[in-house]
Amino acid sequence: QVQLVESGGGSVQAGGSLRLSCAASGYTFGRYSMAWFRQVLGREREGVVCISTYAGSTYYADFVKGRFTISQDKVKNTLYLQMNSLKPEDTAIYYCAAADGIALGCPHLRDMGFDYWGQGTQVTVSS
Repeated sequence: QVQLVESGGGSVQAGGSLRLSCAASGYTFGRYSMAWFRQVLGREREGVVCISTYAGSTYYADFVKGRFTISQDKVKNTLYLQMNSLKPEDTAIYYCAAADGIALGCPHLRDMGFDYWGQGTQVTVSS
């Protein structure tokens, strides 16, 4: 059974940094796509970044390019999201997602094709 558990969220002032972690169990890293999404209460979930092993590419949303970096540790089975220069508009619940096949939504930062989701971790950025 696949389980994704996020951690690392918290409250930070604008300009600060956080590193989110997504520990995966029962899932083989590096085989299919993994991604980070975020959602603000009352709004649609949006894709932040996706790493596609199939395509050999990483896709970032324009609003995080140059500030956020996705990485993965295949030994620890952990996905990371380093977030720098945080802005109040980055405030959201951040979710880790993993695919069990080709995730067609990955290049478009859509959730289509992602099979597993974590419970989310809250990130709050104050001005």
